[in-house]
Amino acid sequence: MARTTRRRALTTLGAALAGAVALPAGTALAGEDRRGPRPLWRAHAHNDYEHPRPLLDALDHRFGSVEADIYLVGGRLLVAHDPEDLDPARTLESLYLDPLAARVRAHHGRVYRGDRRPLQLLVDIKTEGAATYLELDRRLRRYRHLFTTYAHGRVHPGAVTVVVSGDRAARAPMAAQKTRPAFYDGRLTDLGTSAPASFVPLISDNWTLNFTWQGVGAFPEAERSKLRDIVGAVHARGQRVRFWATPDLPGAARDAVWGELLAAGVDHLNTDDLAGLEAFLDARRGA
Repeated sequence: MARTTRRRALTTLGAALAGAVALPAGTALAGEDRRGPRPLWRAHAHNDYEHPRPLLDALDHRFGSVEADIYLVGGRLLVAHDPEDLDPARTLESLYLDPLAARVRAHHGRVYRGDRRPLQLLVDIKTEGAATYLELDRRLRRYRHLFTTYAHGRVHPGAVTVVVSGDRAARAPMAAQKTRPAFYDGRLTDLGTSAPASFVPLISDNWTLNFTWQGVGAFPEAERSKLRDIVGAVHARGQRVRFWATPDLPGAARDAVWGELLAAGVDHLNTDDLAGLEAFLDARRGA
């Protein structure tokens, strides 16, 4: 979409927001009593909000990470992939923050019963980064004790860890904060900087910009070595690594790429196919 068209769409929607009322999170606790295998901490729900039940479907499939794209419109944080899909009822609070808060209360401080590891909520900023992050920061601070926080040089674990991605202008206001309820999603270029894991716990990058292999035929040995070098460098800094734009159509090619990512120690596997990745990881119990 052209920039002028996007601006027009956002402006029009913003004017309509004053009287809009968000839908209640009536199904917030759906699936909370699910008993079954352990959470799949390496499973990342890309574009999670496009599923029939945002967040809840991913939790029912035991995912350890979910992704929400946000737009700052009329003072609200709306969740959508494109401006034409914006809906005043689909706010970050109604789709993610309120359901997570309810679930964590019901589970006595945890997202998954019996496991204290935090769920990762990757928030991808689609509008101007600095202003959108500052609004996100204000809203996250309303949910005390829900999030992993950074305060005066120390990280304090919570039930949910928010990692901010998207528009890179968010980085400056985040870095200036002495306390914050969110962290920054770095890129491979951050490996050559002094940015610590307490600020950049996650390194994400585009698979297709770093590798030519798409799962067909043998993985070139030079690319396999490169992948393992990247993972080693990230892990040596106490960070996690994720690639987006990996093959995601069901079939042998996707499984081959996922298998190489697991073997190399990549921390998060990206997918829109919740059931497909769940089945893949369940078949590989050591993942």
